[in-house]
Amino acid sequence: MTTNSREAETGHAAVEPDALTAAACLFQGLSEPSRLTILQHLLTGEHRVVDLVGHLGLAQSTVSKHLACLRDCGLVTSRPEGRATVWSLSHEREVLDLLAAAERLLAATGDAVVLCPTYGAVRGSQEARS
Repeated sequence: MTTNSREAETGHAAVEPDALTAAACLFQGLSEPSRLTILQHLLTGEHRVVDLVGHLGLAQSTVSKHLACLRDCGLVTSRPEGRATVWSLSHEREVLDLLAAAERLLAATGDAVVLCPTYGAVRGSQEARS
């Protein structure tokens, strides 16, 4: 097996295109702040939709839509409890690790992400004014 120069320098193999597509889909699923907030709440334990509605201050339909997205991404699971549905993380350790890694990366990049002209908060506020 041959290695490319990048792999030889870093010790990391090149990532397959399918894996990059899957990673991009995962990050797209996490791109909505409300979904990240839901994941953070679920890190504390199981929640019913009504609990998440109260925590987030969003409509029940909006919370349900975000939970469906997270479920479709394989990040959350649900189970019936009486007449309610209780939601929990499918992969708690991995979600915790990912959010911790994101916090470390954000600390390292400073304001660069927020100031990004393509995806940053400055762009969002400019679009809202347009």
